[in-house]
Amino acid sequence: MDITTNYLGLQLRSPLVVGAAAPLTEDLDNLKRMEDAGAAAVVLHSLFEEQLREERLELQHHLEYGTESFPEALTYFPEPEVFHVGVSEYLKHISQAKKMVNMPIIASLNGSTIGGWTHYAKELEAAGADALELNIYNIPTNMDMTGEQVEQNYISILQAVKSEVNIPVSIKLSPFFSNMANMSKKLVEAGVNGLVLFNRFYQPDINIEELEVVTNVLLSTPQAMRLPMRWIAILYGRLEVDFAATSGVQKGQDVIKMVMAGANVTQLVGTLLRHGINHIQVIENEMIHWMEEHEYESIAQMRGSMSQINCPDESKFERAQYMKAIQSYKPAQSLV
Repeated sequence: MDITTNYLGLQLRSPLVVGAAAPLTEDLDNLKRMEDAGAAAVVLHSLFEEQLREERLELQHHLEYGTESFPEALTYFPEPEVFHVGVSEYLKHISQAKKMVNMPIIASLNGSTIGGWTHYAKELEAAGADALELNIYNIPTNMDMTGEQVEQNYISILQAVKSEVNIPVSIKLSPFFSNMANMSKKLVEAGVNGLVLFNRFYQPDINIEELEVVTNVLLSTPQAMRLPMRWIAILYGRLEVDFAATSGVQKGQDVIKMVMAGANVTQLVGTLLRHGINHIQVIENEMIHWMEEHEYESIAQMRGSMSQINCPDESKFERAQYMKAIQSYKPAQSLV
């Protein structure tokens, strides 16, 4: 039984990759436990540009505080930009992780400006990251910004980062583009090595008793995997790019579905937060058992087998299937 796969030019022991989640990946001991449980690779928690900017400003304040009476004192300090406050710990984390485990370590960079992305990308590579995942969390609120400008921002970020590093680069996308197929095509043409589908935007809530806007994290459910599975199935075979499926993957059968749709790997987060790191081994055993029972010899054999280009009825992934689904739904008797 061959469950190996390739992702971002990396040979992986299985499609089971731990996705970016601070509670899981900030602890070095957890990384070793993940590898022992069967994780093929890990995407580290994101390095946030806003956090680094805030820390740089705080450092600048402490460097300059009290020097007004001696202007020449300022010249004794380097410019704040040469300090890597915050990022130094992240770089150290990568370096230590590379010494502790043999599985690939993928760094995650979450920025909001082109300068912020490129400033640290090269350092992440130098620290030993095997690949880089760009986690673009951007909610356009400028009413004068067009959809084309939003898309160009993604492409510009990708091109800027690619110009700085030699390691593979993937982008974690949201599903909210007007034409996901076209946007994916543009990113591939711009040089992206992998598409991670999809980023889950955490939505604010309102506490009506305290009259406050509050944040909370809702872990993904099995239903969440339908959207990335559909788009991976549509894009597979039409674009020369690797796919990582994220959101909703809970068990071995979910991994099988994503691979059949065309995913190279699946990213596990919510299910590990619920069941613990050792659940990776459970998922792998479920996956292998299913493959043996259905006489599959390898992951490569099944990859893309249920994608749109390999489906006898391509409309099942498009509008026609929506109409059939609505017509086939049976309401509860009390509603009839």
